[in-house]
Amino acid sequence: MAGPLQGLRVVEMMGIGPGPFCAMMLADMGAQVLRISRPGTQVDPTDVLARGRTTLELDLRAPGAAEQVLAMIARADVLIEGYRPGVMERLGLGPDACLARNPGLVYGRMTGWGQHGPLAKAAGHDINYIAITGALNAVGRAGSAPVPPLNYVGDFGGGAMMLAFGIVCALQERQRSGKGQVIDAAMTDGAALLSAMMYGFHAKGQWSNERGDNLLDGAAHFYDTYVCADGKFVAIGAIEPQFYALLREHCGLVDDEAFDQQMDPRAWPFLKSRLAEVFRSKTRQEWCQMMEGTDVCFAPVLDWDEAPTHPHNLSRQTFYTEAGVTQPSPAPRFSRTPAAQPTAVAAQTPEALLKQWGVAGTFLAA
Repeated sequence: MAGPLQGLRVVEMMGIGPGPFCAMMLADMGAQVLRISRPGTQVDPTDVLARGRTTLELDLRAPGAAEQVLAMIARADVLIEGYRPGVMERLGLGPDACLARNPGLVYGRMTGWGQHGPLAKAAGHDINYIAITGALNAVGRAGSAPVPPLNYVGDFGGGAMMLAFGIVCALQERQRSGKGQVIDAAMTDGAALLSAMMYGFHAKGQWSNERGDNLLDGAAHFYDTYVCADGKFVAIGAIEPQFYALLREHCGLVDDEAFDQQMDPRAWPFLKSRLAEVFRSKTRQEWCQMMEGTDVCFAPVLDWDEAPTHPHNLSRQTFYTEAGVTQPSPAPRFSRTPAAQPTAVAAQTPEALLKQWGVAGTFLAA
C-alpha cells in the first residue's frame, strides 16, 4: 500500500459516473475501498473507474443484507452512495442506521439535484445538472446551441471531486470532534461553484450571457484553437501582453498594426480570421517546432491516442498501462507519501474480503 490515505477504509455502493470516480480517487491515494455490487456484476479490466479496489456481490434486497453491510460499515471510515434520495433509507442503510452503528462514519451522498429541493427525486444526467447553473449556456460558439462539455463539469468536477473534497474535510473535522456526518454532494451545487469566477466577471460587466462573446470562450483571437495545414489543431492562450507579443513574433505579425488592438472585442473577429490564415500555412508539427516550450502559451490539440505519447506526459508518467489499458495516473503528486500505480479491478472470494474487514463468518446472500 502507498499514498497519503493508507489505513482509510471506504465502503462504496456501486453506481455510475461520479460515485465510482470519487471512490477511484480515494483508492488511488491508498484507501482500502470495498465496492458492493449487484449479483452477476462482471469484473471488467477496461473499467478504469473501478481500478484499485475489490468487489463484493450482494443482493441488497435479500433478507439480512442490510445487516451484512452494516457489519462492514461498522469498521469503515467512509461510505459512498449515489442512489436517488430515499433509496438507502428503504434498504435500511440510511444515515441514521449507519451512524447509529458507527458514529464516526463519514456518509457521502452523491446525487445530481441534491437530497432536497423541487427536483431532488427526478431523473437526470450531467447535461441537465449543469444546465440550471449557467455553466452549459456558456459553452459553445457564437450563434450556435450550447455544447455539452463531455461530462467533466457535472459528473466529475462538480460531483465526484466535490464529494472527495467533502470527505477529506469531514475526516479532518472528525479528528477534533470524533463524530462523523453526512455529506450532501449535488452536481448542481458543484457545477455552480466551478463557475464562481465567471459569476464574478459577470457582476463586473466583464462577461456576457452570449456564447462566443467573452475572453475565455473562444471569442478572443489570442485564446482559441486553430486548424493547421494538415487538418490538425493547435491551442493558443496568449492573454498577457508579453505572451501576446511572442505570438505576434512567431506568426510574423509584429508589424501588423491591426494586432495592436489586442483587448478590443470589436477587432477580434477580423484578427481571428487573419490568425486562422497564418496557422493554416503550416502543419501542426511545424508549429510545435516553432512554439512548443516557449512563452507563447501554445500546445498541440492531441487525441486520446496521441496524448499518452507526448514527451511531457511521458516524462511525468501522466499515463500508465495496466492489463493492456492505457489510463491516467493518480493525481496530484505527493513528495513523502506518493501513490502507487493502481491495479485493475480485483476479484476475491467473499470469505477473503470479509476476513480483511474483520467480519469473517458473516453469511453473504449474493
